[in-house]
Amino acid sequence: MYNLPFYVMVFIFGSIVGSFLNVCIYRIPRGESIIMPSSYCPSCNTPVKIWDNIPIISYIMLAGRCRACKENISLRYPVVEALNALFYIAVLWRFGMGWNTLVYFVFISSLIVITFIDLDFQIIPDSITLPGILIGLVAGSFLLYDPFLRWTMMGFKTSIIGAVTGFGLFYLIAVLSRGGMGGGDIKMMAMVGALMGWKSILLTTFLGSLFGSAWGIFLMAFKGKGRKSKIPFGPFLAAGAIITLFWAHEIFYWYLRIR
Repeated sequence: MYNLPFYVMVFIFGSIVGSFLNVCIYRIPRGESIIMPSSYCPSCNTPVKIWDNIPIISYIMLAGRCRACKENISLRYPVVEALNALFYIAVLWRFGMGWNTLVYFVFISSLIVITFIDLDFQIIPDSITLPGILIGLVAGSFLLYDPFLRWTMMGFKTSIIGAVTGFGLFYLIAVLSRGGMGGGDIKMMAMVGALMGWKSILLTTFLGSLFGSAWGIFLMAFKGKGRKSKIPFGPFLAAGAIITLFWAHEIFYWYLRIR
């Protein structure tokens, strides 16, 4: 639908947003402002110059080290930038350019931030999920399509039922597991439901549980972890949500054909 220069522009835009996501990933769980001060080296606190803050390229030019103190810069920084940029291209390719695409950009970026914060701190910040629920309800009511019924608008009823289903299902899981599920996961799934509807909650939960179980088995088999070892569930739910966003329609009809 679009020529190569347009995709390049979207990639650049996605990588710039990805640079900001790195700021969010580092500062939000530490209670720091994501606006001020400007980017700085976490090792020596030296402010990062503009020419050393170019997404992906600066990391390569600096050979992964801070210009001031020569400490290693985490590979996560260019990974997050590239990951966000690639997902933006994928969203554009899948959905075309429209208001729904912009909402999906925000959604994907939010899931990336949630994933890396949960991996480090095993928390999912309310500052991401609560605004996400509100944005999801508004966008789901007027802008977004049902992932299962392509080109069919969701509407307010589907969006609100999705949010309630996501919240209610995971609240029930948290109660039954006696704290095995955190409040952040509950609100995250309310956000997912508001953006994609109640059927997406079921598929996201199934896929997230499948990925999480596979990872848990791997850790027990090769890393010596026990059955009661805690692992963050947010990244697996995020992966399930992204797959649902892109391929719910195809998965649904594939399932109907094999029955």
